[in-house]
Amino acid sequence: MNVIQTLAISALPVIFAITLHEAAHGYAARHFGDPTAWQMGRISLNPLRHVDLVGTLVVPAVILLLSAGGLLFGWAKPVPVNFGNLRRPKQDMLWVAAAGPAANLAMALAWALVLKLAVGMPEHGYAEALKEMARVGISINGVLMVLNLLPLPPLDGGRIMVSLLPHRAAWKFAQLERWGFPILLALLFFGVLDTILRPFLWVFNTLIRTLFGF
Repeated sequence: MNVIQTLAISALPVIFAITLHEAAHGYAARHFGDPTAWQMGRISLNPLRHVDLVGTLVVPAVILLLSAGGLLFGWAKPVPVNFGNLRRPKQDMLWVAAAGPAANLAMALAWALVLKLAVGMPEHGYAEALKEMARVGISINGVLMVLNLLPLPPLDGGRIMVSLLPHRAAWKFAQLERWGFPILLALLFFGVLDTILRPFLWVFNTLIRTLFGF
C-alpha cells in the first residue's frame, strides 16, 4: 500500500481507539459520581470532542509511516476527572481508570469480528481494505490497552495501583506522576518499552487468534 492508502485505512480505527478510550473514562466517572466531563461536553462518542491534533493525528501518522505499519501510538485530550467528586474516591478510581483499557478491549474484539467476517467475503478490493482496517483496529487497541495498564502514574495502570495500595503507600506511589511521562519517553527512547510490552501483546494476540479461529 502507498502512503495515502495506509493513512486512509488506519485513520478510522486509530481515531476511535484513542478517543473512545477517553470517552469511557468520562462515562465511568459520571456513573460513579463525578459530572465534570459531562458538564464540559466530553462524554461523547463524537471523536471530534476528544481529538488532539498532535497526539491523535500527527504522532500516530508519523509513527505508522516510519515503522511501516509495525507500530502505533498516540493519545487524545485527557478527559477531566475530579476524583474528589467520586462517591468513594479511592475505590472508584480503579473503575474509572480501568474503563479506558476496557473500551480498547471491547473495540479490539469488535475489530476481530469484522476481520472474521471480512475473511469470509468474496475476494475484491473492499474486502482487502476492510481486512487491513480490522488488523489495524486490533493492533492499536491492543497496544493502547496493554500500555495503559502499565503500573506507572499517570497511566491507567498507575491509577489502578493507587486505588489498590494502602493509603500511605498509595500517596507515595502517586508522587511518581510528575515523572511518569518522562519515564515513559525514556523507556520508549531506549527500546525498553517495546521489550516490556512485547510479551503481553503476544498473549493478547494469541487470545484473539484462538478466540476467533484465525
